[in-house]
Amino acid sequence: MAQCHERLDKHLDDTLPAVATHPVRLHEAMRYAVLSEGKRIRPALVYAGGLAVGAKQETLDAPACAIELIHAYSLIHDDLPAMDDDNLRRGKPSCHHAFGEATAILAGDALQSLAFQVLANNTMAGVSDSTRLKMIRILARASGSRGMAGGQAIDLAATGQSQNIAELEDMHIHKTGALIRASLVLGALNGTHIDNTQMEQLDHYAKCIGLAFQIRDDILDVEGEASTLGKNPGGDQSGEKSTYPALIGLDAARLRADELHAEAINSLSGFDASADPLRLISLYIIERER
Repeated sequence: MAQCHERLDKHLDDTLPAVATHPVRLHEAMRYAVLSEGKRIRPALVYAGGLAVGAKQETLDAPACAIELIHAYSLIHDDLPAMDDDNLRRGKPSCHHAFGEATAILAGDALQSLAFQVLANNTMAGVSDSTRLKMIRILARASGSRGMAGGQAIDLAATGQSQNIAELEDMHIHKTGALIRASLVLGALNGTHIDNTQMEQLDHYAKCIGLAFQIRDDILDVEGEASTLGKNPGGDQSGEKSTYPALIGLDAARLRADELHAEAINSLSGFDASADPLRLISLYIIERER
């Protein structure tokens, strides 16, 4: 994770417009949102997924950057007053508190388009144009109405209403899981030895950890501290949102996360030690404190 963080941040710094570039305030807001201290789980999954199937690390930098740019854009928009109305993100004022709502919206818009520019423009040695086009298509679907944006729409529509577990999991498969699954696939597409069965196994792993990630988020929203989380806990309860702990209790939520972790590990049974980073990321997801 540390190696991924260091490598990714260098490429993000090179990719983002310089602060002095006109329009200055917009570019300041973009860099503020992206280069702040984050977990970088999604780009880590790009690197780990690619390395598990023999991809060269340098071919993974562009998709890892693209995934993190999309994620950063989604956080900016999620925090807006019209969405979750959060004033704290990654331990500092959310983008619209630091730069104003209008600039924050534009920063999110610009980061989204920059993500696709990165995939379109970067030359990845040994990666065909058709594979890059496939990456763009996968990321677009995962980000749009049938993925992350759709999940947010479902979340907003469900505010103040009681969801059952199936409805809650469907929402999170879209809102959180779609981009996590895309991260694995984008990395694996760069691999030198991968077949359809392995791709399906990696996708199932990603589906499991995507749900486990959200369950852990729900648990931390109940038990976590703002100083550790980098955001204010209790937002789901105050926002009248359904969560795993609210529907099944904290103990059952922890058990469900453990079951998903075990299922994720089992899906990697056909992979050798090169997939160990994926195994460790799954464990990290259910044990993390932020």
